[in-house]
Amino acid sequence: MDSPDTNDLVDVDLYDDGSFPEFGNNQAPGAVAVCAAVRGKGPVPAEGLATRRQLRAMGLSPGGHDPVAKLICRGGTRWAWLYRVDLAVSKRTPTLAQELALDRAMAARQTCPTCLRRYYACLPLRTQGQCDPCDKGYEPSSDTVMTYPAPATHRLAA
Repeated sequence: MDSPDTNDLVDVDLYDDGSFPEFGNNQAPGAVAVCAAVRGKGPVPAEGLATRRQLRAMGLSPGGHDPVAKLICRGGTRWAWLYRVDLAVSKRTPTLAQELALDRAMAARQTCPTCLRRYYACLPLRTQGQCDPCDKGYEPSSDTVMTYPAPATHRLAA
């Protein structure tokens, strides 16, 4: 009979079910430092765990890395993935063309087709078809409508 090869042996943990470690509020490693950084009351920690939203508030993203733990809230009814802060990368900044495309998309949702005013909030165009002032017949308040500077007629140097 052949003797067992030591390269074939595998260490098996009988109590590991393959699930993620679970933490409650402020129990994850570095949770207090991450919360302080999100509130702007401390530097971004070099290590610890944070949710996607906390990473985004610190100007970071998971960078393609998988979550390493789970945050359990409200007695187990809500949960969120936790990512390592030391593996996170800085957020990508959109190009000018991407920003222009986003602005045009938002303008389509914020501009009334009747009065052609652009509002700060999205309009109920699917259900109502126009802004509330046009629908109900009153003038909009100045703090809800965007005002633009006078358009330049000619901006070319030549």
